[in-house]
Amino acid sequence: APDSPPSDPHGRSNGPRTLVIGGLGGIASGKSAVARLLAGPDGEVLDADRNAHAALESPALREKLVEHFGEAVLAPPDAPPNARGERPVDRAALARVVFDRPEARKLLEGWIHPVVRARLTESLADAHRRHVPRVVLDVPLLLENADEHGLLEPCDFLVFAETPAEARDARAVRDRGWTVGEVARREATQMPQEAKRARADVVIDNDGDLEALAAATHRALQTLLGS
Repeated sequence: APDSPPSDPHGRSNGPRTLVIGGLGGIASGKSAVARLLAGPDGEVLDADRNAHAALESPALREKLVEHFGEAVLAPPDAPPNARGERPVDRAALARVVFDRPEARKLLEGWIHPVVRARLTESLADAHRRHVPRVVLDVPLLLENADEHGLLEPCDFLVFAETPAEARDARAVRDRGWTVGEVARREATQMPQEAKRARADVVIDNDGDLEALAAATHRALQTLLGS
């Protein structure tokens, strides 16, 4: 790993240096699985989706969502309530409401992104202070929204999870209940996969089983660590 730097605005301090890896890949490419494998038992994954989910459950944001989009963004009345005894926000329903409405999507992002960005930035600084060996950023649109979230600049390396488009579409249908072709429709608004792949320091093939993925990820990590 690189030499230990002095204290800086990102929360780094003298001591063993935290290696920061940014995860890239298409929808349903297995980025999260790769992130967990890269982090290993001693590292940490900073998951933007998990933080966004937590933000959606905050009372203030739930109130804004219902006020602007109605109860269509909430889980069905017979769904298990949240910790406050309320109908939780249904992320899939919310996505259906805002995805084809640019103004609504921009409004939603304006509420959620600052909260997620602040949480991830603080978590990264905390990891540096604790000298966590590796931190993997599992952040959708890490490249596209780099100027907004500022999380690309701290990355030492970028890793791309490569999975054929057909397999990713099938996974989204099976695991997320999406319709066929939904992955391509959503990715049409993003940076092309070829461009993301070109930015990566290492490409990890994820077209096999978990054992094969673990082996490929281990090889990639050894390459990044120079051993």
